[in-house]
Parts: sequence; structure tokens; C-alpha cells
Amino acid sequence: MFQKLKAIQERFPHITIMGIKLINSSDRENQIQFLMTENITFPILLSQQTFPQIKEGACYILFRNFKSPKIYNEKDVSPEILCQDILELQMQPSDDSDWLNVVRSTTWRQDHIAKDEYICSPLQNLVLYYPGCVSADESESRLFISDCNHHRIIVCDDDGKIMDCIGSSPGFEDGDFESAKLRRPAGSYYNATEDCLYFLDSENHAIRRADMEARLVETLYPISTDNKGGGIFNWILNKLGLETSVRNMEKSEVLDPKRLYFPWHLLKSDDDDTIYIIDRRFQTLWTMDSGSGKVDKIFEGSPKILEICGQLIRQNLSTFDKIPCDQFQQKTNNVFALDGLPHSDRLSSLTTLQNHMFICDKVRQRILKVNIESGVCLDFQLSNFGLLGFPYWLNSPLETCYAGGNGLSDTAIDHLQQFDLLPGNIDIKLSVDVHADIEVVEPLHESCIWRQARGAAAEITGMDDPRSMDKVGVAQQWYDELDDLASPKADPESEVTEDDLDQNTAMEDDKIRINSCVGTSPGTSEVIIFAVLYCKLRKIPNSNDGNQEKYAARILDFLSSKRSGKRERDSWNAYLLQSKGDLRDLIFTKLVHIRVRINTSDHPKAENDRDFILTDSTIKVNVLLN
Repeated sequence: MFQKLKAIQERFPHITIMGIKLINSSDRENQIQFLMTENITFPILLSQQTFPQIKEGACYILFRNFKSPKIYNEKDVSPEILCQDILELQMQPSDDSDWLNVVRSTTWRQDHIAKDEYICSPLQNLVLYYPGCVSADESESRLFISDCNHHRIIVCDDDGKIMDCIGSSPGFEDGDFESAKLRRPAGSYYNATEDCLYFLDSENHAIRRADMEARLVETLYPISTDNKGGGIFNWILNKLGLETSVRNMEKSEVLDPKRLYFPWHLLKSDDDDTIYIIDRRFQTLWTMDSGSGKVDKIFEGSPKILEICGQLIRQNLSTFDKIPCDQFQQKTNNVFALDGLPHSDRLSSLTTLQNHMFICDKVRQRILKVNIESGVCLDFQLSNFGLLGFPYWLNSPLETCYAGGNGLSDTAIDHLQQFDLLPGNIDIKLSVDVHADIEVVEPLHESCIWRQARGAAAEITGMDDPRSMDKVGVAQQWYDELDDLASPKADPESEVTEDDLDQNTAMEDDKIRINSCVGTSPGTSEVIIFAVLYCKLRKIPNSNDGNQEKYAARILDFLSSKRSGKRERDSWNAYLLQSKGDLRDLIFTKLVHIRVRINTSDHPKAENDRDFILTDSTIKVNVLLN
């Protein structure tokens, strides 16, 4: 049902979708797991009331302006019928003016992204948020972890050190790894000959390829014509959400039954170049030739899937059946399993690398590392988080960020301080002291800091660094590169190879140091600093305190939004408590929000009363996180 709703939301992004779910209070943990599994991005009203008008189970209610609702039983209606009725509702006359419809369309269709406006899950701030699939590269000892609900693929070595990250935010866009956009990447397969990762972009219904050497993502299927021709004017209209294409609209009127529809599992044939693509419920199988990138055939029904891919599926699951691991926690969903293969829902959630098996634990949001010979099962600890950069879900638009200074933002301000200074360059030295019951697992990386200055100030951090690319224009950078080519090369052994030796960040005495620099003119200004810390609860040595309830409550203090009510918090608390293992090992992100307001007077004049005197100032700001 929810896949149908997502398809309708993609087709009609301007309509409002809301769900009503009837649940018992004891079923909240399962409801949380369901929301993460399906990645619901529209609001769902949880109710314990009964509705006698609805007797046949799940249904759709379609209405406009809260008038004349139409009720459809979920079993008796197809997406085509729903789409047709929605189109008829759209054709009805409305009191809205044409320009208001354009504004609505522009807001929702910007960059073709259905924004996750209703996602307020505390677990979104964990390092992994529903790790659904994993694959391996034996030659380079690399793992490719599909961090599904973060819409990215994390590349790491067999020790957990993060080496790269594919994808920047939810959407559908090709490009380099930092700018490419995905939506719930799922199963993947690494081709060692091409040094490419083939993966399924599940909610974009696409097959994509990541060139690991060139660090580029391209779409193999469907073949897009959006970027072929059209000129700069159409590109501008596309970015404004105002483009119109009669041909594309006609194609979208009918849902193609043969196209990929929420693909999840990806298998490579051992005999030829055929790639098998299976949906999550094992109801549809697509075959694709990896050379041409074309989907050749489609098969319906799980018996047909077992007939064609049964041997390959059993082969991939054979090692899993031999692992006696009591620490592994899973909730088998019979909807996602094949008959006769109880672990088939784990088909893309496990892989082998050398003598270890890596398994996605979607309940505890972690990866397990299992020794195949001994059966020893350990948590797979990731590191080098700075390479992930600033999380997209914590990055607010500038207008929202500016409004936050007046208390209009969901992000609480950790520290606000005001200074009266003379105009000129101002060095801001922050000293952040974290709470005693949490610890920062890694030093803060410059890529995890976001700075913005407004008013009579300009942010110039790092521009005095000779390596900075922001200090000069493009032409001057070109001449500098020519000078570098002409100058003698330094001895490689004498060069500093540690990129993390950043002058703007440091960690001393368990305090985090953040340096920023702004150039100010007479007037008022504000400097906004966001920093993302990777933390976990601190363990007290020689302590037998194992109060999981206290740990869960404390984690929610850091992760929950101020909009969360008691019922929602209780649901997330119950979900955390059902997880096995020590909650103090759970790594999460903590956002630090600091604002410095500066009032600058007029420039002091020189003795000749004509020239201005520029002054350099330094201010120290001490921050204590709650």
C-alpha cells in the first residue's frame, strides 16, 4: 500500500498525503520499525479509535478542500484508477489563482526532490540509519554499505575506516560523489574489471553505476533525456521548477508496468553478463544486460523467481545458515521472504570479505562482523567520520537559519553572546565543553563545520591559508598553478601528509576548539556556527551500572526534537530498549549551534583625519553543552 502511495506522491508532488494508522499502545516498537523499513516521508496519525465505516481493512480516502470524499478499498483499486481520479479532481475549477498554482508547483518540484519535510526521527542522527544492504570488493578489501534512509553509500575498509561516501542528499542527480543525489540505495554489486559499483536506487526506480576511480555516478536505467539538448533557457526553467514538456507529460499519464518498481536485490550471474534485479517482496524479477544497460525481460511471481534465481539465492545465503550468533538480532518479515527460504529477506544484507561475514542489523542500526570459522560476532566499528562531511538533514536554508536567531527555528541555540568591537578582522576562538556523560569519539573535522556571517560582517576563515582556493579569483589561481609547476618540487618525505592538521579545529583537555575569522564594517552583524560532533555515552571505569532505561532516556535527550511529544518519545524509548547490547556503544551526531553578535562602531581615523585605521581583534567564547 505504501509503495502505491509513494508512486502517487512522485507523480503528483503537489498533493498532500497523510496516513491514519490504528494501533495498540503495545505495538509502538513494531510501528517504529515499520516507519524506518518503509521510509515514510509523509505524516501518519496514530490512533486507537475505531472507525465502523471502514470494515474491509486498509483503504484510500481521496478528497479536495475536505469535500465529497471518495473511499477506495486497497485490495480493489489500482494505482492507475487513483491517478485518473486525482487528475479529474485537478481539472475541477478552483478558487486559487493561476499564479498561486505556479508558486505551489515551484515549491514542491524544485530539483525534482520530494523533500523529507515530515521526517523527525531521532534515529536519523545516528551514524547509520537503516543500513539495508552491503557488498564487498575482495581485491581492495572494501565494503559498500547502503545507508538507506540517509540516501548514501558508505565505502570503508575491512577495519571500518571510512574511505569515501557516494551521495550527498535525497534526490535524483548524476555527478561526482559529493553532488550526486540518491533516494534509498539498496542492493549493489562491485565489478572489479571496471572498478565500478553497480547499485539499485530503489525509490528512484533506477540502476546506477559509480566509477570508483573517477568518483562519478551515472544512471544506466532509465535512460534520461532531460540533460540532452534544450539549451540554457530550459536549464534555468528546470531549476526554477517551471519547465513544461508535453511529451514527458504524455508519457507520465500511463504507468509503465514493465519499468523498475522499487527494486531492492541485485544479483550477478556466474555464467554471463546478466544482472538479476528483484523487488523487496520477491514478486517481480527483471533481467538486465550489464553491457547494454537495457532491461530485457520481466517475470512475475515468487515461483518464477525461485525457478530462475533459486540456486543463486541459496548460494549467497549458504554461509549465513552456518553462523551461530546469539548477538545477532533480526525481525523476520514474512512479507519479504521467499517460501522455503526463511532468511531470503537477508539476501542483500550480508556479504563475505576474506574470512569474515558482514551482516546488516536493521534493528540496532549497525553492521555485525562475524568470524566464519569461530562464529565470534562483534560490532563493526566505523571511524574517520569527518569524511562524511556536514549531514544534509542538519543543513537549513539561509532564511530558516537567520530566523533561528529570533527563536523561530527547531534547532536550539546552545550559546549566544554579544560583543562591542572596532571594525576590522575579528578572530573568534570557541572553546566547547561537552557534557560530562558523553564523549567525542573523534576530533572535529573542518568539513563538519558550517559558518555563515550576515549584516556588516563577511566570513573569511582560512583565506590567509596559502592552500585556500577562496582567497583569489579563478585567473589568479590559474597563474598560481603555473608557478607551482615551474617551481622545484619539495622532498616528499619532508612534506606533512596529515590533512587533519587543521589550524581551525583542535581538541585539548576534552574541549573542542573552533577558530573562525570575519571581516567587519561599522554596523551590526551576526556570526552563525554549526558543528557536528560524533559522540557516545561515556563509560565509567570499574562501574557496574547497566541501567539501559537511563541510557535510552539520555540518548533521546540528545537526539529528540523539541517538537516531540510524550507519546512519541515513549515510542522511541521503547524501541531503543528492545535492542540488545550496550546502548553506550551507540554513536550519534550532536549538533552544536552557536551565535555571536557583534556591534562595530565607526572606523577610528588616522592623525591626518583622512585615512581609516583597521584593527584586528580576538574574542574568546566559552560554550558549555547541556
